[in-house]
Amino acid sequence: MYTYSLLNLSHCRRQTRKKRKTDHTEGFLMEETKPKTVEDVETVDVYTAKGFLSTGHRYLDVRTNEEFAKSHVEEALNIPYMFKTDEGRVINPDFLSQVASVCKKDEHLIVACNAGGRGSRACVDLLNEGYDHVANMGGGYSAWVDAGFAGDKPPEDLKIACKFRPKEN
Repeated sequence: MYTYSLLNLSHCRRQTRKKRKTDHTEGFLMEETKPKTVEDVETVDVYTAKGFLSTGHRYLDVRTNEEFAKSHVEEALNIPYMFKTDEGRVINPDFLSQVASVCKKDEHLIVACNAGGRGSRACVDLLNEGYDHVANMGGGYSAWVDAGFAGDKPPEDLKIACKFRPKEN
């Protein structure tokens, strides 16, 4: 996973790992792109994300509708990456088509969930779908709240409990 500050992220470009293969029947060189993984996802901290949002990036909140309704970043888009079911969490089968209905592949997106896990997996799917400018917000919305960006309500009124996030003393 890569973490960039506001200063160096604008100058960095993801390098796509490609391998060349020859189509012997036609004699043309074709490029085959290796699928992206979590290691290919750019992660930015909340301060960098806030700076990007002020310069036109869009915030894609991939938490559930219930989490989003509790509290969210102003002007955020909410498209759940996963749903809670009786069997546990399942990936939203319409996630990519729902994102495509409101976002262009060349838009700059800050993707976030509650703590970072779903956001990074959503970024992988978006990268593999051809979205070029996506970054996961490290720590998710909980980090946004911890940084004081969510207003003056107590954090426990804004955040959703997360078993992957250490409890504060």
